[in-house]
Amino acid sequence: MNAPYDGDRAQGTGGPAPSQGAAPGTPVPGQVPAPAPAPERDPYVQDAYDHDPYRSQDLSAQDPVAEVLYDRASHPPPPPGTYQEPGPLYAAPTAPSYSPDPRVWAQTPPPEPDGPSRHLPYGDHATTTQFVGVDSLVTNASDEQPEPDAFAHLYRDQEAAPRTPAEDAPVAAPAPSKPTGRAANLLKSSALMAAGTIVSRITGFLKTLAIAGAIGVGTFNDTYQIANTLPTMIYVLVGGGALNAVFIPQLVRAMKNDDDGGQAYANRLLTLVVVLLAAVTTICVLAAPVFITMMSPKIASDPQQMDVAVAFARYCLPTMFFMGVHVVLGQILNARGRFGAMMWTPVLNNIVVIATFGAFIWAFGGFTTSGVNAATVTPEGVRLLGLGTLLGLTVQALAMLPYLRDAGFKPRLRFDWRGHGLGKAARLAKWTFFFVLANQAGLVVVTQLATWAGSVAEKQGHPGTGFTGYQYALLLWQMPQAIITVSVMTAVLPRISRSAHDGDAAAVRDDISYGLRTSAVAIVPCAFAFLALGVPMATLLYAGSGSGAQNIGYILMAFGLGLIPYSIQYVVLRGFYAYEDTRTPFYNTVIVAAVNAAVSALSFFVLPARWAVVGMAAAYGLGYAVGVGVAWRRLRTRLGGDLDGAHVMRTYARLTGACIPAAAVAGAAAFGVTQWLGSGVTGSATALLAGGIALAAVFLIAAKRMRIEELNAMVGMVRGRLGR
Repeated sequence: MNAPYDGDRAQGTGGPAPSQGAAPGTPVPGQVPAPAPAPERDPYVQDAYDHDPYRSQDLSAQDPVAEVLYDRASHPPPPPGTYQEPGPLYAAPTAPSYSPDPRVWAQTPPPEPDGPSRHLPYGDHATTTQFVGVDSLVTNASDEQPEPDAFAHLYRDQEAAPRTPAEDAPVAAPAPSKPTGRAANLLKSSALMAAGTIVSRITGFLKTLAIAGAIGVGTFNDTYQIANTLPTMIYVLVGGGALNAVFIPQLVRAMKNDDDGGQAYANRLLTLVVVLLAAVTTICVLAAPVFITMMSPKIASDPQQMDVAVAFARYCLPTMFFMGVHVVLGQILNARGRFGAMMWTPVLNNIVVIATFGAFIWAFGGFTTSGVNAATVTPEGVRLLGLGTLLGLTVQALAMLPYLRDAGFKPRLRFDWRGHGLGKAARLAKWTFFFVLANQAGLVVVTQLATWAGSVAEKQGHPGTGFTGYQYALLLWQMPQAIITVSVMTAVLPRISRSAHDGDAAAVRDDISYGLRTSAVAIVPCAFAFLALGVPMATLLYAGSGSGAQNIGYILMAFGLGLIPYSIQYVVLRGFYAYEDTRTPFYNTVIVAAVNAAVSALSFFVLPARWAVVGMAAAYGLGYAVGVGVAWRRLRTRLGGDLDGAHVMRTYARLTGACIPAAAVAGAAAFGVTQWLGSGVTGSATALLAGGIALAAVFLIAAKRMRIEELNAMVGMVRGRLGR
């Protein structure tokens, strides 16, 4: 409570005040006077003509003149006796230990000593007396809390430290939650995405196994692969790259700055994508023969293969519409902190396609018995495969709607595009379009060369060495990238975008360094595993496709080490996208595509037809190795000359040093088992198991000796979770 004002109380200056029960000027040594019980005297009028009616003010009392500017609730007064005794009148004042601030009207008194040393009037105890200030009684200003961030839920899983009880509840706070570090939070956020990606990739492999079991891995499968690849290429060229790279930061900013939480902006974007892709899909279906000719002149030169490829393309090209809808809805959910849907819904697509090719096998028989090709396949068979492929993407896109409803987003068509930020995003997407164009141009060159080499090699008795083998090996090779790197960076990218928007280059650098080092723990061993165990992997997975499985294994080995620069490139380019810089990734991709196309053409003309695609696979990784060197220097300059390069390089060097002996031992073990048991299902499975155990054991021993901190942290986290 507030202590009332008493003008005659002792002031703590060395002499007691006159007792109200005695005559003025009669001291009572060693005793604090009690208030006089005489009601007839007015304590505020006595000694009115004294030269100092208030004496030296006791800060434990209430002064109606000076106290109006002093809030004792925020700054409790010190106990009597804490001020120094007054010196001689003309003596030089001593330097105060607690200097006042001339900019503040009411000076804050120095902090009081610990313990109940204050003597308060009316018998109040210093440890139990509560001083309530004017601002608390009138405005409760002392209890005002900072305005909460309405978009804190976007980054709740990425907070560096938990909220303290004082932040959550000013009066009575619950017990503080267990603190978690940034790495643990990001790993937790990535767990759901990684699980969905793993299941999606597993079902994706089952899908490729079903396709290979139904139509083989030769030239007939090449016609289906080209038709099925066309919609992805065109979609990415038209808008897919912009959606993935440009519109995530734009959606995050709209959610943060717009009054409706970015809902209107997201609906405008969804409407734009729907209208654009509907028009592009219609044109592409009509121009399907032109696209097939562009993708593979070799297939276009064979009338039977051309007819089948065009029929497949007209069923597959509409999938680009549903592909775009799925991606934009997934990015809306990602911007709202919902990462799981985009990773799990592709599982439904894979299940539908697996059922489709299973039905084909049930109706027409497997490839080993039917030997189906472009000349013997029936129109009903082509229609079954085409409609099943289209149905899979349709189900995948529509499955996003329940997730949107759960997130509170209501999709609506909005055509008021002008003046709402879509123009800025379109200007940014311009360079992303050129980026994708350069990338797809390189892929077109590889497709043309691979189908040509595969057709020649199959006539020489080497199936599986064409575009289908290239695609199947690429799909298996990209699996660690999709599970580890993409999952980690999907969780980190919104925070990188926020840091870049705030101009915090150090935070961007730290997050990119974290993404590189964390993903490297899995990416580097997987790259060496593909190099050492590529053949038993392929022969086990594609055993039902005949002798072409071993050739797919050779292509996978050639891809192998290129996984390291491929993963680094993905992480580094996220830094440019966070700054809304799409021009630099375009120039970088031109370099990658040019190197890939040039080395692929060299492999086609120099190597035999059987090994031409193997050389093209090696060219893929070489192109990304060159691109990483260029992108790294540019991003380091963008971030002020520091990209934590020494720390990152030390991590990759130690991981590589641990993987080299591990890969050598694993390759020798797998080769020995294959020579003993053969390359069938049993031999391939045993060789893969023996080689995998050898690689893991040698790698962990070497990594422990090298003290790779990122690996030790991951192993410790896994042990902690298993120990629960």
